[in-house]
Amino acid sequence: MALINSEQSFVDTNFSALSVTPCSPNIGAEIGLLDLTKPLSNIEVKELRDAFIKYQVIFFRDQKISFEDHIRLAEYFGVLGSHVGKSTISKTTEDPRVRKFHYDENTPRVSGDVFHTDQSCAAVPPLGSILYNHTLPPNGGGDTLFSSMYAAYDALSVRMKVYLQGLTAYHDGVPTFGAGTPNANHPVIVKHPESGKKLIYVNEVFTMKINELSEHESKAILEYLCAHCARPEWTTRFRWKPHSIAFWDNRCTQHMAISDYLPSVRSGYRVQLDGKSPPVAA
Repeated sequence: MALINSEQSFVDTNFSALSVTPCSPNIGAEIGLLDLTKPLSNIEVKELRDAFIKYQVIFFRDQKISFEDHIRLAEYFGVLGSHVGKSTISKTTEDPRVRKFHYDENTPRVSGDVFHTDQSCAAVPPLGSILYNHTLPPNGGGDTLFSSMYAAYDALSVRMKVYLQGLTAYHDGVPTFGAGTPNANHPVIVKHPESGKKLIYVNEVFTMKINELSEHESKAILEYLCAHCARPEWTTRFRWKPHSIAFWDNRCTQHMAISDYLPSVRSGYRVQLDGKSPPVAA
């Protein structure tokens, strides 16, 4: 697993308008030379989109952004959406497009502390999310892990890839977010709508069963796949600092928050981008 810090030696020279520093062989890059408090140029937006697709999650440091800045960054990539859950740990703000995430000694639970894909229970899950944290524990902690579902798929044996091809899985949001939260069926192996790459699309939080298998078979395969997707070889670990940003592609990654910092405070804001289409079988 790669640990992300601000001192990396390798810069991706395919980008000219911004600095793109890969964080690990399989996922993640830190973006420099951008001031997100100002509108971006056309070439900056293009290269930022390219980096997002290539690296699956991109990170920014020292960006004291406002709600307006946060929303502007998201709108370079699509349309802002809302959370499908009926009961969530996050709170609304004066701008309904921005949600507040605040954790301290009075927080009943920390959300997202196992690997998951956001709201895969929806018929059209989110394209991605942008999380900005302005306040972090003084002694560290609260890091976020990101895992590449491309790399997880590529590492499967040929026989396992053949076996999983054509299977579908049932995703349900009710156990996590309460009654009225949607459910959906999605292929187990899907194709990313922009990169065209194959990836695994099941996760520990929302995937309840593989439809074509018996209960015992489904349980065994899902346990294997979820453990496989969490392996450190295809993950990277983002060490938060005040005014850092993480922007992940929800279509091809999983992530989890490490809740090792309570009763210290971890606080920030998140916006979510609507998905454009349901996951499609590879």
